[in-house]
Amino acid sequence: MLSTALGALIGSAIDGADGDDSTADGAIVGAATATVVRALVPIAITYFVGWAVLKSLDVAKDAVFGDEKS
Repeated sequence: MLSTALGALIGSAIDGADGDDSTADGAIVGAATATVVRALVPIAITYFVGWAVLKSLDVAKDAVFGDEKS
């Protein structure tokens, strides 16, 4: 909730900097961006941790059984 409100405030401030129109559309875009980021960051972290585990297992397998590429 707080991140959505902060996103709306930041989006509104950025949109209002040019002074052309209302800042409401900037607030909407900022809130939507904060919501998307809040959903994607845990997915990206989970993907990275999974990749690191698989890479480590591959390196460990090569160390134990030898590299099949040579």
